Amino acid sequence: MASEEPRAKKHKLSEEEDEKIVIPPKKTPSKLRSVTACLLHSERYTMSSARPNTLFGMGNPLLDISAVVDKDFLDKYTLKPNDQILAEDKHKALFDELVKKFQVEYHAGGATQNSIKIAQWMIQEPHKVGTFFGCIGEDKFGEILKQKAEEAHIDAHYYEQSEEPTGTCAACITGYNRSLVANLAAANCYKKDKHLDLKENWKLVEKANVYYIAGFFLTVSLESILKVAKHASENNKLFCLNLSAPFISQFFKDNLMQVLPYVDVLFGNETEAAAFAKEMEFETKDLKEIAKKTQALPKVNKARPRTVVFTQGKDETIMALSEKMETYPVIEVDPKDIVDTNGAGDAFVGGFLSELVQEKPLDKCVKAAHYAANVIIQRAGCTFPEKPDFS
Repeated sequence: MASEEPRAKKHKLSEEEDEKIVIPPKKTPSKLRSVTACLLHSERYTMSSARPNTLFGMGNPLLDISAVVDKDFLDKYTLKPNDQILAEDKHKALFDELVKKFQVEYHAGGATQNSIKIAQWMIQEPHKVGTFFGCIGEDKFGEILKQKAEEAHIDAHYYEQSEEPTGTCAACITGYNRSLVANLAAANCYKKDKHLDLKENWKLVEKANVYYIAGFFLTVSLESILKVAKHASENNKLFCLNLSAPFISQFFKDNLMQVLPYVDVLFGNETEAAAFAKEMEFETKDLKEIAKKTQALPKVNKARPRTVVFTQGKDETIMALSEKMETYPVIEVDPKDIVDTNGAGDAFVGGFLSELVQEKPLDKCVKAAHYAANVIIQRAGCTFPEKPDFS
């Protein structure tokens, strides 16, 4: 995904402001300020720096194995150039062949963990703003993941078990595209009663104000997602979800629709949005209409209007609010500077969350999202420099 820092447009909007709300920068359109205030606080919106454990993520921790491959390799395993799938029996040999045949790089990954890492990188201080839960194996790859999480300054609390090895994800890169094949393994073994329900772990959930879970976790532990989502809704906190991949809407629609009523912010790209619209029988292919219809779907906590954010690669990002639609252009990037789009969507969310957890206006959230994604696509895998250059 090519992304970019948006340039704010002037809007003719009402300047009426809730007297209970302390408004941040005057240059922010009043409509966006009021929407952000409603999202983040029902009574009072105050600017505050991020604090440890205020951002919570739960998902599938994977070890990413990235390599530039050829078309023959994709064809052999019936992979599309730009796709995300779960490994089947026919893909069992793929991981070993990838390591043996191509030059590979290893990175700690998994969609949600990537986003939490990016958010922490954008925030910098304090450390451990982001908490992450997921399941790994008691093995070498699991130890690497724990080490990488610590290096990224996130507060990872893994459920460790010995029945399955730590999950892996093959990122098969061709040109500017990447085809992801995830072998969840241990990541698929997360247990609510064995980890989330433990008193010391649930305390970490309660400390958070913003929650983020990628749609991939819908295939693993629906009951865990619902427990967190209901906690957020009942305590007027912010719950965010990602459509993640077309197959989530296509094959896990029932799980998705159980969670959606609790979702305050929904992320997705144009392909995922189209798949969702088809399954929902929206009878439109217009991305803005899809966003509008999705935003209006039933919601449990009516105190917070749902926000829907759809990216579309190098084209503008769309954000549907309760009463209007916003669009944000992305930074133009020279194709020769694009190294790997793997992780760009995760970075977009991470950038967005880094501002959201600090109670910044939504346009600033999108600005940070575009910046983070733009950095990531110019590097291999979901990696980043020591410090961000963002303000």
